[in-house]
Amino acid sequence: MRKIITSLFLTMSIISCDTSKSYEEFAKVENKKQDYAIIPLPQKMETSKGVFIVDEHTKIQVSQDLRQEGQFLSDYIEEVTGIAPEIKLNEKEAERSISLKISTDFDRDEAYNLIVTHEKVVVEGASAKGVFYGVQTLKQLLPLQSEIDAESAEIAIPAVTISDAPAFDYRGMHLDVARHMFPVDFIKKYIDLIAMHKMNTFHWHLTEDQGWRIEIKQYPKLTEIGSIRKETMIEKNFDPYKGDGKEYGGYYTQEEVKDIVAYAAKRHVTVIPEIELPGHSRAVLAAYPELGNGTGPYEVATKWGVFKEILAPKEETFEFLENVLTEVMELFPSEYIHIGGDEAPKTEWEQSAQAQEVIKREGLKDEHELQSYFIRRIEKFLNENGRQIIGWDEILEGGLAPNATVMSWRGNQGGIEAAKQKHNVVMTPNTHLYFDHYQADPETEPLAIGGNSTVSHVYSFDPVPEELSAGEEKYILGAQANVWTEYMKDSDYVEYMVLPRMTALSEVVWTYPEERNWDEFKARLVEFKKLYDQMDLNYATHVFDEVNNEENTLADE
Repeated sequence: MRKIITSLFLTMSIISCDTSKSYEEFAKVENKKQDYAIIPLPQKMETSKGVFIVDEHTKIQVSQDLRQEGQFLSDYIEEVTGIAPEIKLNEKEAERSISLKISTDFDRDEAYNLIVTHEKVVVEGASAKGVFYGVQTLKQLLPLQSEIDAESAEIAIPAVTISDAPAFDYRGMHLDVARHMFPVDFIKKYIDLIAMHKMNTFHWHLTEDQGWRIEIKQYPKLTEIGSIRKETMIEKNFDPYKGDGKEYGGYYTQEEVKDIVAYAAKRHVTVIPEIELPGHSRAVLAAYPELGNGTGPYEVATKWGVFKEILAPKEETFEFLENVLTEVMELFPSEYIHIGGDEAPKTEWEQSAQAQEVIKREGLKDEHELQSYFIRRIEKFLNENGRQIIGWDEILEGGLAPNATVMSWRGNQGGIEAAKQKHNVVMTPNTHLYFDHYQADPETEPLAIGGNSTVSHVYSFDPVPEELSAGEEKYILGAQANVWTEYMKDSDYVEYMVLPRMTALSEVVWTYPEERNWDEFKARLVEFKKLYDQMDLNYATHVFDEVNNEENTLADE
């Protein structure tokens, strides 16, 4: 894929006394198009002749505040090449070194420049985050482990000049751990994938009808009772219902959560927790039935779907939620706390004398406005603690809370409505960005919830709806893919459903639409796939099979 310098160049660069001649040779090396198969596509990139040699003498120069980014790069080079460049604290650039530095010449926090010549490599960013993304790009320019000659003591990086910054500020991936739970090591691996793709947000869906997955010390029954369901429905046996008879449970301790949040922060990934309310709360009600509308007894759900049991809009509920969210805020430093707000049937509130009394007392029109009142109460509490709420597009019903950000999942309409009301929006439409949908013919695929969203369909998505005016477009913060795990029982299946669709999304949220081209992306994706193989990832192969078929057709012609 990328150039590997032969032992001749090794002799020239290390042994030869005529070093000027050897570096003249390095400056003349012809690079190929596939040497620059970078995803997501940088905003500006100029390729040229020449290579920079990384060998046992190479040093990575950093300032103190970039030591972490320097270590990431050194560790990666050592992992794939066996060469471990020394980290040197020095802000001044030096020839034949890799320099990481922060510059004031940028107007965006995540912007970076990358310059590779035969003499030096420079990664400069507006912040440590910008430098980190420059390092991610540099890693893609390095040869893969499988391409390196075991006898060689050096590798080459093709010359290039890149000026880059993301199209959108919010670039996210979601993961539901309530339906099926995944080990801490996999959560970290998932975060590594987010970082590798220059995404910056991990939306962690921690609570559901089918299980409560985060330790809350003030309410131990949430994990003692709410984290365990007596069994799980087999495949799609809704009617007649058929369960597997096996108890399913588990949760993340607060120490594990702290560890994961810290791990993500080092990779410039923000973790947004989701605590569902007022619906999707059967696990809560199983643990604390007094928070319901008197319709118990309750149990943790064993099948998937929308349930009528929701939290009661009473003071005991708000006290409970404020106490829970206080512990959540202590664990997650993110500006946003996701409060769900979706799929909350109002049947129980319609029949509840207590709920009807709240509607009357607060001068509300109906149960939809009662949900808005519920959400506003939670928003006020979070705002007082320096946080913002984000919720699914149902929070539009009955009127948006004053500072709420909307995740538009039922297509684009919720996002359009919220932006027109001057509220921030993250686009997560199930038409394109639900990675629990099939990605090929269901007859040939593992069980999924339904739908169909191919890699090309994901790539075609534009986060900014055409219905918005120029003034309204600014409220679209970015986009996120959602991974609901009703049918994903293990981490291998999550990887299969995510890749390579996640790679397509990374370019959607980083690169401006006018610069994106599906055919050109496919060619780069074929090269990028080699990183999947190097990382031993489980990914869907449909798009690569298509490329092979296209190449065979052309060959036949």
